[in-house]
Amino acid sequence: MLKNLLAIVLLLLLGPSDRPVAPTIGFFLDSWQPKNFVTPSYNPVASPVGATPNSATPNSAAPGGTAILTIDADSAITRIPPSAFGHNVDYWIGMMRKRDTFLTNVSNLNPHVLRWPGGSASDAYFWNRAPGEWPADVPDFLPDQNGKKNATRLNYGRPTTDRIASVDDYYAMLKTTGAQGLITVNYGYARYGTSADPVAAAAHLAADWVRYDHGRTHYWEIGNENNGNWEYGYRIDTTLNKDGQPKIMTGELYGGHFRVFADSMRKAAAEVGATIYIGAVTGETPAKPWDWPIMRNWNAGMMKAIHDQADYYVVHSYYTPYNQNTSAHDILQAAAITPGHIMDYVTQSLRDNGAALKPIAMDEWNMFAVGSRQQVSNVSGIFGVIVIGEALRNKFGLAARWDLSNAWAGGNDHGLFSAGDEPGVSRWNPRPSFYYLYYLQRMMGDRLLASHVDGDTSIRAYASGFSSGEFGATLVNTGTNPTTVTIETRHPTPGRPTPGRQSDHLYYWYSLQGGDDNGEFSGKVFVNGKGPDGPAGGPADYAGLKANAAPTSGGIRVTVPARGAVFLVIAK
Repeated sequence: MLKNLLAIVLLLLLGPSDRPVAPTIGFFLDSWQPKNFVTPSYNPVASPVGATPNSATPNSAAPGGTAILTIDADSAITRIPPSAFGHNVDYWIGMMRKRDTFLTNVSNLNPHVLRWPGGSASDAYFWNRAPGEWPADVPDFLPDQNGKKNATRLNYGRPTTDRIASVDDYYAMLKTTGAQGLITVNYGYARYGTSADPVAAAAHLAADWVRYDHGRTHYWEIGNENNGNWEYGYRIDTTLNKDGQPKIMTGELYGGHFRVFADSMRKAAAEVGATIYIGAVTGETPAKPWDWPIMRNWNAGMMKAIHDQADYYVVHSYYTPYNQNTSAHDILQAAAITPGHIMDYVTQSLRDNGAALKPIAMDEWNMFAVGSRQQVSNVSGIFGVIVIGEALRNKFGLAARWDLSNAWAGGNDHGLFSAGDEPGVSRWNPRPSFYYLYYLQRMMGDRLLASHVDGDTSIRAYASGFSSGEFGATLVNTGTNPTTVTIETRHPTPGRPTPGRQSDHLYYWYSLQGGDDNGEFSGKVFVNGKGPDGPAGGPADYAGLKANAAPTSGGIRVTVPARGAVFLVIAK
């Protein structure tokens, strides 16, 4: 009797189509809110003639394939954590407070979470220092992975020039854009510091930041990629170290140090009445024969030594092989399979090492592909949609793209916006990925629904539901021919009329595709046929562009462009 009563209460709390929160998402759903679809202004268009449930054939040889997307409207995979749409913002972006165009675009993007102050830069970041205020216990030279000593380069949270963003500028940006923070504290200092107790000194620096933050930020993590030999602290000069630390970093060492940091930071949070969650650096893939010992043994050592004191586990992935000229096909294939592989590996590592299952955050993701301007291309936008879709499907608690602004580097630029060094392109001009991620979130509901595609295997689809009753469908075409997709539901389709009666219910969509420049890696994106005024990016008036719309009475069909995407909502 009690068991049945509890089941009824759970059903009432979650709703008929929700499942209990996955442990790999956990508290990242605390910021979830019901989402109501906002009907856009639209242009009426005729829906294409396309597939029927019995006519979709796999891999149609003729130009233009067909497919059927079936949405199981009564089966929610998960509520969608807003933190899945996060981004990284870095101190070298420069002052942000007075960059109106940039701030408007980021606000429109609605990233929900912005990580700070950078990647590897975090392990040399002193949030409360200005240039010239060199900490006395930081050596002038640090050894690299091979033991060669190089001049130490520190990063400061209180710069004296607008070319560097300050920690207060970051907080101002969060307030303007409505995003939450995710702060990476300096773990490397616990290794290279020369005080009598460098771990306590680094933990104190982190705890003081928690006090200064005063409850503004819930998500924190200790260090960045400290399992990599490129990171400050991987190797130290043991002749300067005073607490007996080994020359080379280990997962076990990090796990023990993590507990010291976490204890100090949680005490600081309690002092200011804040709730914080602290993440630990985690290996995301099985060890390869050529990996350094630190990589092969990281998870086992860290997970055993941390004593379940991490609130969540942090992974990074750049999906494609390092520094290779990867094709569009291989980039998109990596986006489709990598999130599942990461989740399987990390959760198995936790089980194998007797650790509790906790939320998993992929707070740096992008691609390593170089040589053909892949990172600034239309394909990068499609890649990003698939990464987020698969992160949701595999129940990550957080995902954050790297990064908002970087450097052109001949087109090998991870930046979502131009940094002003791209030939012929103004600073803060959005790249194609921006448009794909903007429309993805605008047209995606608050619950991910079960769905499957029959027919053309080039189509990947992510279905969603809105609390206001509409259904969303994100359709990505990874192939080189357009595909017409018919959408059916295992639930009376919203707006579908009874036979013999007319209906004015509509479905709305935005269609995105690249241009004919730069081969398969176009630097342009066209939204419902409208593209950029300049040589790269997309339409400047993206936020006000009218959707396409057609009545549901004739069936729900759209043509997904080759190497493009359609973001669609079916009215209730």
